[in-house]
Amino acid sequence: MTHDTPHSTPSESANTPESADVTLYAKHQKIHPRRVFGLFSTLKILSVIILLGIYYITPWLLWNGQQAVLLDLPTRKFHILGLTFWPQDLIYLAFLLIIAGISLFFFTTLAGRLWCGFACPQTVWTDIFLWMERWVEGDRPKRIKLDKSPTSLRKIRIKATKHLLWITFALFTGFTFIGYFSPIRELATDLVHFNLSGWQTFWLLFYSLATYGNAGWLREQVCIYMCPYARFQSAMFDKDTLIIAYDPNRGEPRGPRKKTDDYKQKGLGDCVQCTLCIQVCPTGIDIRDGLQYQCISCSACIDVCNEVMDKMGYPRGLVRYTTENILTGKTATHVFRPRVFVYGGILLSLFIGTGYAIANRPLLELDVIRDRNSLFRENEAGLIENVYTLKVINIDKIAHEYQISAKGIEGLQIKTHRHIQAQPGEVQEIPVRLLIHPEQLKQPSSKVYFTLTALDNPSLHTTEEARFLGPFNR
Repeated sequence: MTHDTPHSTPSESANTPESADVTLYAKHQKIHPRRVFGLFSTLKILSVIILLGIYYITPWLLWNGQQAVLLDLPTRKFHILGLTFWPQDLIYLAFLLIIAGISLFFFTTLAGRLWCGFACPQTVWTDIFLWMERWVEGDRPKRIKLDKSPTSLRKIRIKATKHLLWITFALFTGFTFIGYFSPIRELATDLVHFNLSGWQTFWLLFYSLATYGNAGWLREQVCIYMCPYARFQSAMFDKDTLIIAYDPNRGEPRGPRKKTDDYKQKGLGDCVQCTLCIQVCPTGIDIRDGLQYQCISCSACIDVCNEVMDKMGYPRGLVRYTTENILTGKTATHVFRPRVFVYGGILLSLFIGTGYAIANRPLLELDVIRDRNSLFRENEAGLIENVYTLKVINIDKIAHEYQISAKGIEGLQIKTHRHIQAQPGEVQEIPVRLLIHPEQLKQPSSKVYFTLTALDNPSLHTTEEARFLGPFNR
C-alpha cells in the first residue's frame, strides 16, 4: 500500500523517499529452538514423560477385567475406573469442565502460564516432535545449516526420516485416541487385519493429521495465533503473579565482554548480549523486552541464562521467576492474596461437591413413559386403564431383582411382571398397565407414583411421578 505525499501523483510519489510499502502479513520465520539443560528443562522432560505415559498407557489398563477408561458411545456408557456413567450423568462432566476452568484461573493467578509451559497438549507433543527433529537433524546450528543448504539426496534422506518418525508417532497417537472410544485390544486386532470401520478410520486419520500438523508444522503459531488463552491471560495476572522476567536493573546496559573484564568499570550490566535466551525460546521472543503474550513460561530462558551466569561467575537469576512488585523495587510479594483465596475456595468447594455427588449418585434409574397413542381406555370389566413403559437402568456393579409398585389413588391396580431381573449396566423396558374403577377417580388427571425396590437390598429404591388420565366425572 503506497502513501502519497501531498500534491503528488502516485507515479511521482512512488519514486520519492517518503513513500513506503506496508504489508499487513508477516511471513512466517521458522524457529529452531536450541537445546537447553537445567532444573526446569529436567522438570519439563519429566512432565512430558508422565503426561504422555498417562495418555498412551491408560487405554490398556484393566479394572475388574474391563478396560479402565472406555467412553463407549454406541452403548452410551462411559466406564471410568470401575464407575459407569450414563448420558444423564453428563452433569458431572459439566462440573469437571468448570473445575478445569477454575484451576486454570487459580494456577495462572498464582504462577503465570504453568499450564502452557508444562502441561498443554500442544506444548507436550511439540516437545516430542522437536526431540525427534534434534535426534535426526542435530541441534540448532545443524538444523539451520541443513534448511539453508541446497536440495540434495542427503537432505531429502534426513528430512524424509524425520517426517517418517513424525507420521508414525502421529498415527500411534491417533490410534490411542480411538482406543478411548473403542475397546483398544479389539481395535488393535482390527487394525492389523485392516478391518476398521469407516468412522474409526476417519478419526484415526483426522487425529493423526491434527497431531502431525499442529506439533510438526504449526508449533508456536498455534500458541500465538490460535490459542485464545494468550489473549485473556492478562485478566488473571496482577503485580504479585509469578512470571518469568528479565531483571533490567541488574542486566542493563547490555554488552559483550570477557570473563576477566571488570564490566562494572565499563558501565555494563550482567547481560552479556549472548542472545541464548532468544535461541532457546520455542516462540522466538526476547524475554528482555518484558512480559509478552507469546511467552508460554517454558522456563528455557531461565536455565540457559543461569548456565551463562555460572560460566561468567555472576549470580544466577538475571532471568527468573519473579513478580512485577519485586522488579519495580518492592522486596516482598504476597502469594496469599484475596483472589487466590477466592479461586482456591471455589475450586475446593467444587472438588468436594463433585466428589460427594459422584460417590453418592443413585445406582438405580427409573423413567416412566406414558403410551401416547391413547390417553386412556375402558376395558371389558369397565375399569379405566392407562399404559406406561418403565425404563429401568441398573447402574450398580452387581445384578439385582426389583419389585415394581404403584400408588397415589385409592384402589389403584397394577398389571405387570412384579419382579424383574437386571444385570449390571443393563437397561430394561417394562410395559405396565394401571387400572382403576371410574367411581374412584376424583379428577380427570391424577398423580401416581411408581416405586422400584431391590429385593436383596431394600435401601436401593427409587420413585418416579407420572399422571393417570381418565374421563371427566359426569
